[in-house]
Amino acid sequence: MTTIKAILGASLWFTLTGCQTVNGSYDQPARIVNPDAESRAALQAAVNEALGTEVMLADDALTNSSILPIERMPTGTMADPVREGLILDKPIRLQLVKNGQDCVLIKMSDGARYPLSNTDCEVE
Repeated sequence: MTTIKAILGASLWFTLTGCQTVNGSYDQPARIVNPDAESRAALQAAVNEALGTEVMLADDALTNSSILPIERMPTGTMADPVREGLILDKPIRLQLVKNGQDCVLIKMSDGARYPLSNTDCEVE
């Protein structure tokens, strides 16, 4: 019985300590360098996937900072126009990190990760 407890305790310890080292410990805030059409397309696709909708990004998005805030923009129609006033919702925040050689976009609200292909980034 004590052998089983020892084995369970050891495997629990290895599981817990293993999860701590894998959990984004190599993530470092980064920014895109040498952006080109392919890297912009990869970023656009990742942001669209993260938000579940298409958004418009500037050509220099994530080249000066690792944080990309996305403001919510209410949509309206002629029949149901947008009410005037301030939008008090917090912006959606995405962060670019470098993990090893990979550039990864992280949705900060839920931690979802979106690897960017064909993209060069450097640590801030």
